[in-house]
Amino acid sequence: ISKVRFILMQVQLAIRGEVVMTTEFQESLDSIFDARVPNLWENTLTGDEFSWRLPNLGLWFSSFLSRDHQYCCWLNDGRPNSFWLTGFFNPNGCLTAMKQEVTRKHKAEKWALDDVVYHTEVTNFERVDQIKLPPNEGIFVHGLYLDGASWSTKEGHLVDSQPKVLFVSLPVLFVTGNIRKEEDRSRKELYGNIGPYECPVYKYASRTDRYFIFFANLKCTKEKYPNKWALRGVSLLCNT
Repeated sequence: ISKVRFILMQVQLAIRGEVVMTTEFQESLDSIFDARVPNLWENTLTGDEFSWRLPNLGLWFSSFLSRDHQYCCWLNDGRPNSFWLTGFFNPNGCLTAMKQEVTRKHKAEKWALDDVVYHTEVTNFERVDQIKLPPNEGIFVHGLYLDGASWSTKEGHLVDSQPKVLFVSLPVLFVTGNIRKEEDRSRKELYGNIGPYECPVYKYASRTDRYFIFFANLKCTKEKYPNKWALRGVSLLCNT
């Protein structure tokens, strides 16, 4: 916030002729005029990600307001029932903290953090306001979008996407931690012999290791088994 405020104030001073209009300020002014996000708002001088990358200034500012709303509500009203995963600069840090919290709750059972893996289930909650209470363990996550497939709320599994529909909102996702042995047993009970589709979750549409977050298990059918969705490149995205 301070960096954006500083750049905007300097651009105003430069327009009035009170400071020198540098190349950086001119590029920021041109980007704002073209409804693009100024490079200094997204990246550091070395090119590292500074905030979040979105295609236009309107989406960037809307995301800025949503992030501020989530943090303010968390600070003033307490822990939210569901977390908007996109609102975290480092989503992996949020999930790692959740695993640590779950591990501490099972201290009597001598769970080790290295043995804890993610356990995910797609809930029946299509909207955040339907969630009245947080889960006893783990967290609810919303704001994820399916790329390459759709989700049948009635049947509770992956289906083919509708024509000309690129992205589909996924219902609220339940994410918690579980030890490996119990997770293997749980997968067989929930998904049968065919198993789930281990859907990769990315921060951006650029599917690289840099933006990879974790794998979410999505239910499939025998007719459309996990390999089918893997060949289609189905993934979950925080930003479309």
